[in-house]
Formats: sequence, C-alpha cells, structure tokens
Amino acid sequence: MYITEFSADGFKNLTDVSMNPSSGVNVIIGENAQGKTNLIEAIWMLSGARSFRGTKEKDTVGFDRDFARLRLVLSTAERENTLEAVLSRNTREKRILLNGIKQRYLSGLFGTLKCVIFTPEDLDLTKGAPDNRRSFIDLCISQIKPAYSRTSSKYENVLLQRNTLLKNIAQGISSPSDLDVWDEQMARLGAYISVIRYQYVKKLRIFAKKLYGEISGGKEELGLKYVSTVYQSLEGRSDWSGELSEAYLDMLRKNRGEDIRVGFTLSGVHRDDVAVEVNGISVKDFGSQGQNRSAALSMKLAQAYILCEETSEMPVILLDDVLSELDRSRRDFIITKLSGMQIFITACEHIPKLRGKKFTVSGGRVSAPGRKKKERPAEKP
Repeated sequence: MYITEFSADGFKNLTDVSMNPSSGVNVIIGENAQGKTNLIEAIWMLSGARSFRGTKEKDTVGFDRDFARLRLVLSTAERENTLEAVLSRNTREKRILLNGIKQRYLSGLFGTLKCVIFTPEDLDLTKGAPDNRRSFIDLCISQIKPAYSRTSSKYENVLLQRNTLLKNIAQGISSPSDLDVWDEQMARLGAYISVIRYQYVKKLRIFAKKLYGEISGGKEELGLKYVSTVYQSLEGRSDWSGELSEAYLDMLRKNRGEDIRVGFTLSGVHRDDVAVEVNGISVKDFGSQGQNRSAALSMKLAQAYILCEETSEMPVILLDDVLSELDRSRRDFIITKLSGMQIFITACEHIPKLRGKKFTVSGGRVSAPGRKKKERPAEKP
C-alpha cells in the first residue's frame, strides 16, 4: 500500500499542506520546530492508532485554529481508500470518514492504513521500561488483529476498576468478595492476551534474529522471549478460555492479600515483559549502545516484515529523524531492508546518497519543486 495524496490544515502548526508523495522514498527536510514531526504524526493519526507522542486528540488542533483537517488517499492491491478527519477541541464536533462512511472515533480507521514508525525513542526499545515493549507488542498485534486492541482496552479498564477496589478494601469501604467479578473478567482477558502475545513474540523472534544476524555480520545472535508473570510456559498452549484462564484466576486469588496491602495488582499481563538477549546475555542490562540499537532496529524491521506476511500488503514506513541518530552502516541497512515500501523520512539536512522525492517544511508549510500554493480554506468543520 502507498499514499497517493495527503493534506493537512490546522493540525498543530501545519497550514495548507498538500502533498502527492512518491510511492517510494519521500524526504522531508526542515529545521527543528518547523513541523516535520507534526507531519509524520498527522499521517500516523489517520492510521487510527494513538499519537506516538502521547498527544491528546483535542490538543492536535493549532492554538489559533478551531479545527484540524486531515485527508489521505491510500492505494492498495484491492482498492483505493479515502481517510478523512476533522478534529475539534470540542470532541462532539469532530468528523471521521472512511470512504465517505462516518466513524465514531479515529480508531474506526484502524486497520486500513498500516504504518510502521521509527522514532529516536524507539532506539531505546530494548533498554527502556517493560511498558514500552508491552505497548510495542500490543500495537504490532492490533495492526494484524484489530479486535485485539479492544480486548487490550477492556483489560486496562478491568485493571483500573480492580485497583480502585483494592484501595477501597484496604480502607474498609469494600469487601474482598467484591473482587470476584473483576477477577473472573481479568483472568479471561489476561489469558487470551498472554497467548496472543506469546505467539506474536515467537514470530517476531524469527524475523528479528535473521535481521540482527545480518547487521552483526553473523557474529552475534539475537534472542527474544516473552516473560509472563502468570505462566511458567505457554509453548503449545491455546486454551485461554479453559485451563489457562483458571490458572490466571488462581494466581489472582492467591495474591489477593498482598494486592490489597499494596493497593494494586502485582501480577498479570500488565506486568509482563519481552526479554531481549544477544548471545544469551541481557541486552538491557549488559549490552552496548550499538547492540541495543541494532536489536531495536531488528525488532522494528521485523514488525514491517510480519505485516507484509500477514496482510499481503507492504506497510507505509515513517522514519522521524531516526537516520541522523544512526551510523552509516545501520542507516544504509535500514533503507536497504525497506526497499519496495513507501517511506517518509524527516531530517534537518540533506542525507548524502539518499535518493527520493524531496519536500521542504518551514513554518508549518510544505513545499516541493513545482508546487503551487493553494488558498487557505474557510474555517468551518
């Protein structure tokens, strides 16, 4: 898949942006704080995923604007799709459209535009907090199984309710028996998430291991392992609604006293991790910066490859100021491995030997050779 048209106006500092990107490499050049990352974020938002910068939807509207408008035309092997969004600080006035059909939320677009984004923060994926790796795995799975995102959200809501109840029990406001209904829901959802995550990490390991071997010239071997706080082993298990759910429920009941004491749920999929090793040694604890970066890049590239395999479509790649953080060998490696995919690359300056369609960003406006400016549209939803 690839984007044939993209426009944005009022999204943060973006003004009257209109682009017809190449189906190959697109290089977006500009100084800091001119809107390069805002452009990448705007494209990413139309994938239906949460902002990779943690921006709340209403905060994407520029300070001096009432609405932010986004529109994107996507070409796939099966059809052409049009994704549109009019965002407002008043969420009741927003409008989301997929091929002209109204969607209630931006998440209604999820699964149409499949993107893989690389940011400087992703280079710390292997040595950062477990939450980063859990979020990464959950996003990867949701791009293939959109329903998984809803299951994950349900689990987070149940966890929030259970943790609130634990505090109330400690204060004598509620009874421990009130946990039963939440524990049963958490066990069922948590067992399912555990199985799906484990299966995905197994596939991720296969792709990432091969990629890392190429980066290291075959001198080092990458290993990935899903670390569950509930189960000793998930190999060959798929009975999430049966024995695995019961085992999860048993864990919650056994830990109930300690959970009440500390005021939160100590074990569960919300505390799981992905262990990353090179030659059997933890990269997080003992790896060099180069090993951590190579491992992180291998995992992100593996995400793109798995998307290709599972959906039969090449995803759109967004590289937000990442290449400047890498040495030449890793930079060349990542571009080579993404060959054939549509790529958007932001950079503060021209990158030698990087060919592609060039765009310049300045003051929130985007220009390309031969582009004529359009009049700014009226300020209406």
